[in-house]
Amino acid sequence: MSQTNDSTENSDDPCLHCGACCSSFRVSFYWAEADVHAIPVHAMEQLSPFYACMAGTNSNNPRCNALQGTVGKEVNCTLYAHRPSPCREVQVGDDKCTQARARHGLKPVFNTVVSA
Repeated sequence: MSQTNDSTENSDDPCLHCGACCSSFRVSFYWAEADVHAIPVHAMEQLSPFYACMAGTNSNNPRCNALQGTVGKEVNCTLYAHRPSPCREVQVGDDKCTQARARHGLKPVFNTVVSA
């Protein structure tokens, strides 16, 4: 997922035009991460005594409340510097990325050629 706009961003970063991962999965994490990453209380939803998730992601049609913009067009994360581990683990073109992009009708970032 892209970070908020600043002068260090790379306009070629495919995440700046995607956001599919932020609107495809429940982003749940151990509650103590909220303190470690300084995630604001309003940005989370408590799931259990031990787990929380990013607000907006605990539904059949998840979309993180921290995501701004239009998926597949131009997006940014208002909490990028404070995002929890599930957000940090998704990498451009990995299985989660490809799965999320497919859910939104977007092509994979990297085309793979299968040899016969």
